[in-house]
Amino acid sequence: MGKIAFVFPGQGAQYVGMGRDVFEKNPLSREIFEIADKTLGYNLSDLCFNGPEEKLKLTIHTQPAILTTSIACYQLIKEEGIKPDFVAGHSLGEYSALVVAESMSFADAVKLVEKRGMYMQEAVPAGEGTMAAILGLDIAKVEELCHICSDEGIVEPANFNCPGQIVIAGQTPAVNKAVSLAKEYGAKRAMVLSVSGPFHSSLLKPASIKLAETIKNVQVNDPQIPVVANVNAQIVSTGEEVKEALITQVNNSVKWEQSIKLLSDKGVITFVEIGPGKVLSGLIKKIVPGAKLLNIEDMASFEKTLVQLKEGV
Repeated sequence: MGKIAFVFPGQGAQYVGMGRDVFEKNPLSREIFEIADKTLGYNLSDLCFNGPEEKLKLTIHTQPAILTTSIACYQLIKEEGIKPDFVAGHSLGEYSALVVAESMSFADAVKLVEKRGMYMQEAVPAGEGTMAAILGLDIAKVEELCHICSDEGIVEPANFNCPGQIVIAGQTPAVNKAVSLAKEYGAKRAMVLSVSGPFHSSLLKPASIKLAETIKNVQVNDPQIPVVANVNAQIVSTGEEVKEALITQVNNSVKWEQSIKLLSDKGVITFVEIGPGKVLSGLIKKIVPGAKLLNIEDMASFEKTLVQLKEGV
């Protein structure tokens, strides 16, 4: 079966009802939701299970909600004693990966991502920045497109998701110009995303500075499982490297394609996506055709995944 990586989703994976099944059926998963509710001082569980969607979509809620659901789902496989060879997470998902690698406690992580969400939201006034997906262009073409549109403001590659899917971020007029010119550059499609800010662009520097101050007071240990960091698609092995990666990640691009290629080069064949949705599985399929893709987001998917992992299929 080769090596196994557990991967964890980021913002955009949320949906109303996520985590309810594992909360109701597994005591360890329930305990994770209870820790989140107590730590945050409000009923995050109810927001995950019942919405409303508009409230769940607010960055300050989305970030702790996805982290909590992911770690609650992880309890199922942890209980079975199955350990990954590597972990990684997309943007916010990196915090889930770090909890699994025992680099930080879940309670510390859930508080930290709530603050991260707040800092990211505050960094750029609403409407002044956005993100867009550019489909069908390579990295060099997207960088050229961003350069051409920089007369309208800052616009930069923000997520290298998979071959032919790059997300850009920046000031709204510059992003809009890039979207309107993308087809001329050979893009198949370009669309502005429904997000509340230009995440992973240099405009998020104020958030990075605030996060650096906050993270000083958080206990971050050396990861016990190798973690691939978004910011450089390299393995971080000390607590200090983890802190630096998290601080830098906020205002730099997510190198997801490069991270998955690194895992593949290190012998990973099986990727288990843990948390809401299957967005990452879709990306990994395009990065490593032939990879074995499994997921855990409820009891049914867990049972199916467990059978496959135990059979070594």
